[in-house]
Amino acid sequence: EGAIFQSTSDSEVILHLIARSRKARIVDRFVDAVSQIEGGYALVAITNKKMIGLRDPLGIRPLVLGDLDGKPVLASETCALDMIGARFVRDIEHGEMVVIEETGITSTKPFQTAPARPCVFEYVYFARPDSVVNGRSVYGVRKRMGMNLAKETGVEADVVVPVPDSGVPAALGYAQESGLPFEMGIIRNHYVGRTFIQPTQGVRELGVRMKHSPNRAILAGKRVVLIDDSIVRGTTSLKIVRMVREAGAKEVHLRSASPPIKWPDFYGIDMPEREQLLAANKSLDEMAKFLEVDSLGFLSVDGLYDALEAGQRDPATPQFTDHYFTGDYPTRLTDREIAEGRNETNDKQLSLLVSA
Repeated sequence: EGAIFQSTSDSEVILHLIARSRKARIVDRFVDAVSQIEGGYALVAITNKKMIGLRDPLGIRPLVLGDLDGKPVLASETCALDMIGARFVRDIEHGEMVVIEETGITSTKPFQTAPARPCVFEYVYFARPDSVVNGRSVYGVRKRMGMNLAKETGVEADVVVPVPDSGVPAALGYAQESGLPFEMGIIRNHYVGRTFIQPTQGVRELGVRMKHSPNRAILAGKRVVLIDDSIVRGTTSLKIVRMVREAGAKEVHLRSASPPIKWPDFYGIDMPEREQLLAANKSLDEMAKFLEVDSLGFLSVDGLYDALEAGQRDPATPQFTDHYFTGDYPTRLTDREIAEGRNETNDKQLSLLVSA
């Protein structure tokens, strides 16, 4: 039928589907629209008399319900509730829709759901450390990731330095487990945004220079364990490693608090194609050489699941959406299949979602 879009937001697709629905009630139109899409989302829509919240059938994206002076609040993270003085009530469940009206809250599960597979990258990078996502403290998970990283990739060194801010909890965990001192060897300028999600490489590189400054008094003459939350393209890490060396560090040992990122994301994270992912195209030694470090180490997938206190990863039905590290996508990538000419039925990835 075709549609004219006013933005580049994928949320506008849902608005078009709602507008096209032949259902009479707005709630039914909402369900009709969302039943035609597949992927990760947490949606909040407001009408004249209702507020509707909906989480995707796998719970890939988080959504929480709060209470502010007796009034319901919906947010993607609990830290948003804390900021406005609201009380956390509960997580919206995977595949759950809540309709909030003056008369109260109605909860339904309009879609057939599979076991929940929340996004593991919320814990690695996206969520704020003071949030609780799916019942787990993000800060606690990141700290345990650092502790497991020290167990798996320990090295003789003088000081543990985080890449601020997202590397701080993992570096604290690494320092506590290894017995090495934790120091703020890199100071962050908080008036600059996140470099990982900047649209171009030039803007990202400028952002790194503006965003981080070396603390020479801590780094000079030291064997430094540098802790980052993850390594994507490697360009930001290289700039930081060079900065630490220029500040006088004797050795630089880079450690990633997440496993190697080998597969791109298609669920709302601005992640590059596989050709641009460092770990997808180089061996560990090649990556260490490219990053100009004395040694390089990553947390294992098992170590990540242990930090999440989720038990061993179940290959048949993984507890989390973790395709960045495993290539195991939670849903079919239909548009990608068509673009690559892989649209034969027997060549498609098994879908874990069923239409309503």
